[in-house]
Amino acid sequence: MIEVKNLNKSYGSLQVLRDVNLTVNKGEVVSIVGASGAGKTTLLQIIGTLDRPDSGQLLIAGQDVTKLNDKQLSLFRNENIGFVFQFHNLLPEFTALENVCLPALIHGESMKEAEKRAYELLQFLKVDHRASHKPSELSGGEQQRVAVARALINNPAVVLADEPSGNLDSHHAEELHRLFFQLRDEYKQTFIIVTHNQELATMADRTITIKDGKNFE
Repeated sequence: MIEVKNLNKSYGSLQVLRDVNLTVNKGEVVSIVGASGAGKTTLLQIIGTLDRPDSGQLLIAGQDVTKLNDKQLSLFRNENIGFVFQFHNLLPEFTALENVCLPALIHGESMKEAEKRAYELLQFLKVDHRASHKPSELSGGEQQRVAVARALINNPAVVLADEPSGNLDSHHAEELHRLFFQLRDEYKQTFIIVTHNQELATMADRTITIKDGKNFE
């Protein structure tokens, strides 16, 4: 599903990634660990096409995304990649259901179809009873589940999560970790999760360590 070949990235004189090579199979759950500043989030942002490498190749589902222009990248990202962040980034003026619908509407789905799919996902994630509530009316765990539903609305091939449980208490963190594996089994998606949570890291099919900009297994 994902192939990273000889990836390098610098910011000014600071080299953050050094010849990173990585393969992730379809339906695999991979965790990325390492000290703060090691390059984990930078790697995730490049895989998510939010940033470009200085050199190297990135193939997602056979597509060399390093050759796409900004408009093509935006379309590819919307269709193929879902994001879950530590801070859920829900829009406060919209309900849970409306927040989940947004990527589908951007993709060109009708409101009716988007709402149907969004409600199904909220049901699966056991927060459908909160569909009409705004983020400020939801608990932290509920907000993160809504954010997961939003990441899944376009049925992406790849879901990228950056410290997804970093803002949750241990109970909700454990729930979210189990949820990722349920989703993988249900929807056959590929997950790459950057985490400091050792429990989540060891649950993954594989753990990749980033140290001084290089990756180790």
